Amino acid sequence: MGRVIGIKPEGIARYKELHAAPWPDIVKRLKERNIQNFSIFLREPENLLFSYWEYTGTDFEADSARNQEDPHTKEWWNLTAPLQDPLNSIEEGGWWASMEQVFYAE
Repeated sequence: MGRVIGIKPEGIARYKELHAAPWPDIVKRLKERNIQNFSIFLREPENLLFSYWEYTGTDFEADSARNQEDPHTKEWWNLTAPLQDPLNSIEEGGWWASMEQVFYAE
């Protein structure tokens, strides 16, 4: 899965700092929600974040809902969300913009 979001220029250093040492519970919860090989890339000067992960579960909606209800995850998002700048084209109620996979090679 791939998603993209903007990042405020003044938030880049803090975003990098947070992700250089993520809370162990946040990483643990990703795995519990069947998310593997999670990466976030930064593109400057456009100030875009691109996230990639592999979902290995069978019910992404349910796993996402569990994640959104988790207090520790909400606390993490309270730190990272103010640094981000959602794209104008996101789906209603979304934050990161979903992307269509157009190529895959194993």
